Amino acid sequence: MRWKDYRQSSNVEDRRGMSAGGRGVAIGGGGIVLVLVLSLLTGQNPMVLLDEISGSQSQVAPDGAAQGRVGAPSDEMGQFASAVLASTEDVWSQLIDGYSPPRLVLFSDAVNSACGYASAAVGPFYCPGDSQVYLDLSFFDELKQRFGASGDFAQAYVIAHEVGHHVQNQLGLYERIAQARRGASERDVNAESVKVELQADCFAGVWGYHAQQAGIIEPGDFEEGLKAAAAIGDDMLQKQTQGYVRPESFTHGSSAERVEHLRLGMRSGDPNDCTRGVAL
Repeated sequence: MRWKDYRQSSNVEDRRGMSAGGRGVAIGGGGIVLVLVLSLLTGQNPMVLLDEISGSQSQVAPDGAAQGRVGAPSDEMGQFASAVLASTEDVWSQLIDGYSPPRLVLFSDAVNSACGYASAAVGPFYCPGDSQVYLDLSFFDELKQRFGASGDFAQAYVIAHEVGHHVQNQLGLYERIAQARRGASERDVNAESVKVELQADCFAGVWGYHAQQAGIIEPGDFEEGLKAAAAIGDDMLQKQTQGYVRPESFTHGSSAERVEHLRLGMRSGDPNDCTRGVAL
């Protein structure tokens, strides 16, 4: 990716090295484990696990919580994340009237958000309560070492996927999601979670299509993203962690589904294809 040729976003808040001031045990970069993996091992929905880790998903971050430095970071990895975010801002501002971009909060070990306190164990996440994306950059090391997904575009895909959840929020889809989950069985909640994640994958692909048009994407980049999507499919992770596959417990989609929806967005660049392809 030619990300160094691109502008930096000012919608970045750097809380790395700051105390989260919340409850729970913080997990460092070497011990980062996706909530998805935990959900596969325990059979629980990842949203339930997030509730348990954060204390309460609806808990608002304490008043007076320290704010990090706002603006483009000075280190290379921070600048990379800032450049990817800037690219998503430009793409989605063109595609959605009145688009309001999310803020990207960089943190280390643990963080407070409007969705509660979370350790780095949850991996990157989007909080609809404050419209912010949260990312511990150590996750990229985990992505490479644990899942074998390396390269700039694999990392950019992670950010674009979380921004895809913000796009869902901007389109009012989160309200529909909340309604669908009320009173639903665990199986139905899981099925709804899969739809949400696959659509975010498709939106990430839409960003990739337009980033390619802008000259940021280089040959071989898309393959890195597709490899990352395949590596974190529910079936692949279940085989690695428990040796067998339980489709009814899927919460993010199979490797084939994740690759399919990311490729759909990459191929067309039309967000309407994502909403037609995954009805929420």
